[in-house]
Amino acid sequence: MLDVHPPHESVHGWRDFLLHLTTITIGLFIALSLEGLVEWQHHRHLVREAEASLHDEIKSNASGIDTVLADLHQKQQNLQKDVAILKVVAATGKFPTDKDMSIDFRIVTFDNLSWTTAQSTGALSYMPYSLARDYAGIYAQQELLTASEQQAARDAVSAIGPFINEPKDAPPPSPEEARSMIDKIETLQGQYILVEAMMTGLSFQYKHFLQNHPD
Repeated sequence: MLDVHPPHESVHGWRDFLLHLTTITIGLFIALSLEGLVEWQHHRHLVREAEASLHDEIKSNASGIDTVLADLHQKQQNLQKDVAILKVVAATGKFPTDKDMSIDFRIVTFDNLSWTTAQSTGALSYMPYSLARDYAGIYAQQELLTASEQQAARDAVSAIGPFINEPKDAPPPSPEEARSMIDKIETLQGQYILVEAMMTGLSFQYKHFLQNHPD
C-alpha cells in the first residue's frame, strides 16, 4: 500500500509546487518499481518451483510406462488364447486340452499433483506459452488414458462375469454361452487396442518432453 502525504510546509509559488510534485512523482515511481520488482521475483520463484516439480512428476510417470506396455501386450496375448479356447467350445461343445483362461486388468495411475498445484497457484500464467502448452498436452493425454483404462476395467469385469462362480472342474459352457463370452472378450480386446495406442502416444510425449527439457 502506498501512502502519499501532503507537504509539511506551505507552497510558495510555482517553483515550490513543481519541486514538491517532482518529489512525489519520483517517490511514487521508486515505490512502484520496488513493488513490481518484488512481485516479479515472487512470480519467478513460483515458476521455478512449478517447473522443477512438473519435470520430476513427468519423469516419474515416464519411468514405468514401458513395463506397463509390456504387461498390456501380455494381456492381449492371453485374451487371444481365451478367444481361441472359446471358439473350440462353440464349435465342439468341449474344452481343448489346454483350457486355462486368463482375463484381468489393472488401472495404471499417473501422478498429477504438481499439475493441479501449478494451476491453483497461477504458476502456469507466468510461464512461456509454449512450455505451458506442452504441460497441458501431456496432462490432458493422461486424463484421456485414465478414462480409457476405466472403460477397459469395466469391460474386463463384464468378460469375467460368467467365470466368477464356476468351479475349476465345471463343464464347458454351451455353444451359445461361449459365443456370448467371445463377444465380451473381443469388446475388451478392442478397448485394449485403444488403451495401448493412447499409452504409446503418452510415452512418446514423455520422451519428447524430457529430451527437450533435460535435468
